[in-house]
Amino acid sequence: MAQAPFRSRTRQYVVLVLAIVLMVAGWIGFWKYAANAAHENIENWRAREAKAGRVLTCGSQEIGGFPFRFELKCDVASAVLGGGQIPVELKAANVHIAAQVYQPTLLISEFTGPLTIGDPGRPPAYSANWKLAQSSVSGLPEAPRRVSLVVSEPVITRAEPAGQVARADHIEIHGRLAEGSVSDRPVIEVAFEAKRFETAEGGPLLATTTNGSIDAVLRGLHDFSPKPWPARFREIQQAGGRIEIRKLRLQQGDTIAIGAGNLGINPEGRVEGQLNLTVAGLDAFVNRMAAASGQRVSMSISLGLGLLAGSKQVEGKPAIAIPLKVTNGAMMLGPLKIGEVPPLF
Repeated sequence: MAQAPFRSRTRQYVVLVLAIVLMVAGWIGFWKYAANAAHENIENWRAREAKAGRVLTCGSQEIGGFPFRFELKCDVASAVLGGGQIPVELKAANVHIAAQVYQPTLLISEFTGPLTIGDPGRPPAYSANWKLAQSSVSGLPEAPRRVSLVVSEPVITRAEPAGQVARADHIEIHGRLAEGSVSDRPVIEVAFEAKRFETAEGGPLLATTTNGSIDAVLRGLHDFSPKPWPARFREIQQAGGRIEIRKLRLQQGDTIAIGAGNLGINPEGRVEGQLNLTVAGLDAFVNRMAAASGQRVSMSISLGLGLLAGSKQVEGKPAIAIPLKVTNGAMMLGPLKIGEVPPLF
């Protein structure tokens, strides 16, 4: 009589153990299936990028993360970017991509430097390093909805002549699909922020440490299919597209500029448009530009800027309203030329 309950409990334990074993086996099978599917998606994405002239390879590749993550570890990651232009090769020490099993459409990537940049088969011309570099992609690889890149303390150096080219304390870029779809007239919202950015190769305009942020909308894309950037810019021009800068803030020392406007591309591939700025400390900026170029500010420019003065303020400081006009790539701040944008195609 006493053995009946014992046998019943034993059967319950056996059933429970079998159920657990089946669940574990099923999960292992699911994870392996999903990992193989992820690997296939990665290879399909690589083939898709190669058609646009972007060849991506790994020195060694490993897929792991069991039981709750999918992870791709790519050592000695390399990308050769061509697409009808002079090819450029980028190499990174390591790229680590991860996704949670329960959220497979959110990919988090971490990049390990240094990143070298140069012509394929030749010693690198530039090298970049950082304290932390991470990106996130929300959506399928062929149809992303949101993309973000965050880099802490990036530094770019040049091989010949040796020296630092650019640095920053922090850079962030965020993009999202605001309208349309990846295959039909997508409209992209972009937010960019840079803290304490410096470059020795940006001319007098960027010779001073700069803090900046831009909130913009890009219109005129036909689709999101892979293609070289010159072809994409030509597509935007032919569609009458533009970059709508909804909010801009730049600061160099005591000079602070805020504004908004629109930029387009003319048939020659040059940027055209206007930003309406309100600038505090404009005189300091003009003097820095003049000193950096070895010139003195002419009386006509000083007078022209002085006539624009008014009662406006930027962050509590007296300011001037002044347009930044871009004509055939030339950037004119009132009567003063401050730089030039090279052709986009």
